[in-house]
Amino acid sequence: MGHTATKELLVARWTELLNDPSLHDLPYKIELNQEGTIEMSPASNRHGIRQAQIARDLGNALPHGSVITECSILTDIGVRVPDVAWASAEFLGQEGENTPFTRAPEICVEVRSASNTDREISEKIRAYLLAGAVEVWIVDEEGGKKIYASEGERKTSRFVV
Repeated sequence: MGHTATKELLVARWTELLNDPSLHDLPYKIELNQEGTIEMSPASNRHGIRQAQIARDLGNALPHGSVITECSILTDIGVRVPDVAWASAEFLGQEGENTPFTRAPEICVEVRSASNTDREISEKIRAYLLAGAVEVWIVDEEGGKKIYASEGERKTSRFVV
């Protein structure tokens, strides 16, 4: 197993990837693990449709913030990219256009694919919450949703959605 990279090295590596023309227009979501190694995962069209529906619903329900698809977040398990996030105006005022964000927006949503393992999803829930997310939503491709907060799984969201 490799060594955990510092946050500064992960940010530098992420910037390098953003500027690498060979990685532009890939049909994969790219993330970095805590060692700075690229992880890619393909998404089905069904996954993309669910992602778009969630983004639209969040935007309609919470107009006082911004919906972000595939925003990069510096976490303790690397640079992770939730499928959809919602950030308040206050969050965006503090983070601006940092890439990656140095903390997680209030809501981070992962659309679970068949390729996602329970361990991977659990790690992402923990990492987003530790990075400052108020809630992490795990949505399956059929639309089922589980909501997690620092106290564990919740039956409903704290946000009016």
